[in-house]
Parts: sequence; structure tokens; C-alpha cells
Amino acid sequence: MAGGSTKAVYTAIVGNGFLTVVKFGGFFVSGSAALLAEGIHSLADVSNQSLLALGIHRSAQPANEEHPYGYSQELFIWALISAVGIFFLGCGLTVYHGVQSLLHPHVVESQWIGLGVLTLSAIVEAWTLYVAWAAVSESAKSLDMSLVQYVREGPDPMGVAVLLEDAAAELGVLIALTCLGLSVWTGDPMWDGLGSLLIGILLGLIALFLIVRNKNALVGRNISREQHRIILELLDADDAVEAVHDVKATVLGAGSFRFKAELDFDGAVVMKHYLAQLSEEERSRLNQELGAGDDGTYGELGESFVTALGLEIDRIESDIRTLLPEAKHLDLEVH
Repeated sequence: MAGGSTKAVYTAIVGNGFLTVVKFGGFFVSGSAALLAEGIHSLADVSNQSLLALGIHRSAQPANEEHPYGYSQELFIWALISAVGIFFLGCGLTVYHGVQSLLHPHVVESQWIGLGVLTLSAIVEAWTLYVAWAAVSESAKSLDMSLVQYVREGPDPMGVAVLLEDAAAELGVLIALTCLGLSVWTGDPMWDGLGSLLIGILLGLIALFLIVRNKNALVGRNISREQHRIILELLDADDAVEAVHDVKATVLGAGSFRFKAELDFDGAVVMKHYLAQLSEEERSRLNQELGAGDDGTYGELGESFVTALGLEIDRIESDIRTLLPEAKHLDLEVH
């Protein structure tokens, strides 16, 4: 999951870095407001995706005494900072320039150069969008989630951020291409300014969605319904578990979550499992001590039961991690 997101992020940085130079070059030649909006768009994407790359790097730091659950939630922090950057740098500047172009329109020069730049941009943006789509689709499939559900609730903010930014970039190029084409066809420069305004609004909507999504993750978002279902079905099917209480779970990062529950255990089944893993000699010795009836008997029984209960919890946690490797932190308590 993380590897796919990393590839998508660095692919987007390379693609948008190239397009930033091309689009600004096209703007200086043509003076197109739509091309300037697209240049700002690509520059904002490069800046924000660089923040995502920094977030991926920092989130990979191992857990330590100060941060016992690791640094995986830094993904959401840097994704949030990136989304705020999209809103102010991308949306703000683009909308401002679009409004100025509508109030003070000017004829676009070297229009065919602008159209050529935007056509090249559409091809490059489609490539980066495909890489991001493939990464997010693979992650969604691994969690048995639809693509739409993963975009809304998935645990990896980096892949989702790049997918939405690349989708907005491709749509923005198509808007700019259409508006510049209409400006060429009609001779009315208003269309060019309108393209800049529409691209800014698009960036603002994407940024607001990402801000809300990452804010919810930082507050503490629940794991997916599918992950909940898998764990609860496993616990319900376990013959040593009689009831499950006070279930709480929260996403920690792209590949980890914390799950907490209080369990009622069937003492007879717990001891049966414990005795089954003892040797014949150990079982015989335990039976003799239980039959003695002195104080040591109950001490031995208590120690054996505590050991048996610990083994049951370890077994259940191992079963959960076998089905869901991302269940990095499990807190199963006796109710």
C-alpha cells in the first residue's frame, strides 16, 4: 500500500514539475489567463506533492519511547498541510487572476502555441493520473473496498490526495483547453478568463474535501466496516470467547490501526486449551497438586489459569493479525 502511494507521489512530482515549466513558458508566449492558471495549478501540485513525499518519509520513523505507536499519523498532518496549500496557493491565486482577466480581458497571443501546450499537458496529466489510480485501486482491493469508498474512508491519505489532485489537474487542463479553444473560435477573450476562474473553483472544492478528510483522520477515524466485520466475526466464532464488549478502533496510518475490546472468556474452554498444550507429565503433576487441597494447590491453579488466559489472548491476537496484518496494535482485555 505505502509503496504504491510513494510511486504515485514521485511520479506526480516529476510530471507536474515538467508541466510547470511548459505551462509558464506557454503563458509568457501567449499571455493566456487559462495557461497561467494551469501553470499555478501545476506549481501548487509540485509543492503539495513534495509535502506528501516528506510526510511519507517522516511517517516511516520507528516507534520510540515518546511515540509508542510510531509516526504513521504524520501522513495525515502533511496531507492536511498540502490541502491547505492547494486552497490558498492554487485556488486563491487562480480565482484572483481569473476575476482580473474577466474585468480586464486581453486578446490571447500565439493561441496555437497555448493549445499545443495544453494538449501535451493533457497527455502527461493522464499518465500521472493512471499511476495514482492504479495505486489507489490496488489498495482498495486489498481492503475489499470500492474505489469510491476508499477515497472517502481509506486509511492512506497520500494516495487519495495524489489521485484527486491528478484528477483535478486533468480536468483543469480540459477546461483550459476548451476555454482557450472557444476564445480562439469566437475571438472573445472572456472565455480565457472564465477558464481560469473555473479551474480555481475546481481546486477549491478538491482542497476542501481533502481538508475535511484529513481533519477527521487526525481527530480519530474509525476503521472500515469491513475490517470491523472481520474481527467481530472471528471473535464471535471463537469457542473461548463468550461475549465482546466496549469495542473501539481507530486508524493510525496507511498500514496500521489500533483495536481495543473487552472479552468475556469461557473458563472451561480456556483451561481445556491450556491443558491440551501441556505434556503428559505436566498434566499429571497439575492434577496431583489440585487433588492435594493445600494452599499451594490454589496458588498453582491461579498461576495456571492466568497463564492459560494469556495464551488465549495471544492466540486470538495472532488470528486477527493473520487476517488483517494492518492490526498493528491490539488491546484485548478481560471483561
